[in-house]
Amino acid sequence: MEFMTGIREKEMADLKSVIAEDAEGKQVRTEGTIHTIRDMGEVAFVILRRRDGLLQCVYEEGAAGFELKDLKEGASVRVEGTIRKEARAPHGVELCMCNVWILSEPAAPLPLAVSKWKLNTSLETKLNMRPVSLRNIRERAKFRIQEGIVRGFRDFLYEQGFTEIHTPKIGAKGAEGGSNLFRLDYFHHPAVLAQSPQFYKQMMVGVFDRVFETGPVFRAEKHNTKRHLNEYTSLDLEMGYIDGFEDIMAMETEFLQYMLALLEREYAPELKILDITLPKADRIPAVRFDEAKRLASEKYGRRIRNPYDLEPEEEALIGRYFKEEYGSDFVFVTHYPSKKRPFYAMDDPADPKFTLSFDLLYDGLEITTGGQRIHDYDMLLAKIAARGMTEEGMEQYLDAFKYGMPPHGGLGIGLERLTMKLAGEDNVRETTLFPRDLSRLTP
Repeated sequence: MEFMTGIREKEMADLKSVIAEDAEGKQVRTEGTIHTIRDMGEVAFVILRRRDGLLQCVYEEGAAGFELKDLKEGASVRVEGTIRKEARAPHGVELCMCNVWILSEPAAPLPLAVSKWKLNTSLETKLNMRPVSLRNIRERAKFRIQEGIVRGFRDFLYEQGFTEIHTPKIGAKGAEGGSNLFRLDYFHHPAVLAQSPQFYKQMMVGVFDRVFETGPVFRAEKHNTKRHLNEYTSLDLEMGYIDGFEDIMAMETEFLQYMLALLEREYAPELKILDITLPKADRIPAVRFDEAKRLASEKYGRRIRNPYDLEPEEEALIGRYFKEEYGSDFVFVTHYPSKKRPFYAMDDPADPKFTLSFDLLYDGLEITTGGQRIHDYDMLLAKIAARGMTEEGMEQYLDAFKYGMPPHGGLGIGLERLTMKLAGEDNVRETTLFPRDLSRLTP
């Protein structure tokens, strides 16, 4: 009988130990996938792709205990060799190969040249062959950046006393109503896929005061644009005992500062691969919705066509305005019209036509929606009635308010959109592992 006592240590060198200052001359073993082979005759360069980066290995005819022809691109291998410095190699070192063990081989040649710096193919092809295209170093780097965003969100909110929660994605009623709901049959009962965790995270404010979640949300919107998905990942937080919706904006500002510092500190290789210059979030301007529309209209001569919402072109112009006038990549647009916000949004006591809510624009694209919520039970019932809505399906949600709730508010950040802007892409599918849109259900 065997007992497990913990991780079994393997004597395999990682990239960090290979490129260490005192590593030269050491004989090590490491593992990886053959990313590409460059045969120069008597010498060949075998580039290994590892989870932590690329490692250049050198095959010298007569010096290695195997034949170069035994190696194939895409094969998983274990390599033994001696480390030596080489300024022209990635990380300034290379591994002189003496032995190789083939762990697995591909059954067919790779359909895409994943070893190229950029995949010279269409987005459609990249998505159709996603398990292969993601092996490209630049494609992979986008999702390391995405990891850093989520890691920063979690770590920062833990430090701020938030509790992480996990809420259902199948429910009886949508949090925001409307027609953009995916409806399904749930054991002969009507159900919907969650538009957001809104109801649940508000209820949990009554339990933990501060909560957050990262998870999928679903929108049955028949959009076919570069900025919309039908399933995306939302970074949600909700916090109680706020003095106003400005507390939510302040929390997001500090999260951005924390996350950007984390990326700069621990994701430098990926930032370099993608040639990313991180934005600044030390001072983010906040402007009222109606004032933002006016400023963009006057400066750029665009007529205001819809007084109740921001069109994509307006968002872009507002972002441009605050970049040109204040050098800011971000801008909070506040006090959205009540008719364009869900029923639970707190109306502005000074003018109920507007709400104590906001969007955060990054480089002219909305990446966050948030604001203060109604916490008074009678006020919430009155808002539901005024909108001609029914309380059916919201009984448990309303119970949280019936039995007392603190002043609270929250936000939701679109993970794929934020990654898209940081990575300098112009289509959200580029920063979605396996996108779901009007036409795509696979892979």
